[in-house]
Amino acid sequence: CGAVVAVGSDLTGDWQEGRHATALPVIGCGRCQACLIGDVARCVAADLIGVGGSAGAFAQYVRVSGREAFAVPELATDDTAALVEPLAVGLHAVNAARLEPGARVAVVGAGPVGLAVVSWARLLGAGEIVVSDPAPLRREAAGLFGATDAIDPTSQPLPSAFDAVFECVGIPGMMDVCAGAAATYGTVVVAGVCMKPDPFVPLVALLKELTLRFVVYYRRREFAHALDALERGLIDPAPFITDRVALDGIGDAFAALSTNPGQRKVLVRP
Repeated sequence: CGAVVAVGSDLTGDWQEGRHATALPVIGCGRCQACLIGDVARCVAADLIGVGGSAGAFAQYVRVSGREAFAVPELATDDTAALVEPLAVGLHAVNAARLEPGARVAVVGAGPVGLAVVSWARLLGAGEIVVSDPAPLRREAAGLFGATDAIDPTSQPLPSAFDAVFECVGIPGMMDVCAGAAATYGTVVVAGVCMKPDPFVPLVALLKELTLRFVVYYRRREFAHALDALERGLIDPAPFITDRVALDGIGDAFAALSTNPGQRKVLVRP
């Protein structure tokens, strides 16, 4: 979230200097099919802000697209608006599962993405929501986001027969865990970014006729939905924020994130 300091001459919409805004960290061409349906991350000419493209939010000035920017309501704080992007990640994953009211849900991994998934699953009507994570601090926090139970996978296997299982870890071995926990005709949604081969035995998934979905980023409408949910108080942002630092505290913050499983989202306030 930031304040508008300059507006492009050809920009449409009610944008004025000084107004606060948040935006997708992607700039698309605005003409291709992906852009037209709001799937901007798949634009053939996408500029991925902060991850190889234009300067990201550690820079003094960040250029964003007016097509993918949203004005922050006056009642929302900058801290709240900064959480729109990670919440949109969780919403996109939950939308992929097409949950029915009262669905049994398992979330493997209680990091920020997993907890965002829990929050949306609760809001969208899931019944039982079980979180699996080996870190005690993360299990203890899961209830703040709507989990009905939290288990330690090192001592207790994940129960079975879940309508939807969300993989939010990204390490080898999780595909087998999720397939085993899913119900017949259930759905496994993979949101974890695994950078290594993850061989798994497909027989269980085959016999259950599982649906397997991989998800990344979000659509423009999901970003807007996340902002609206925060504005209306449907999701409490406070539990996500575990620390606030200035620019000179970024190094220590990254060190803490790599060693402290209790950290979730650290806000950088220049």
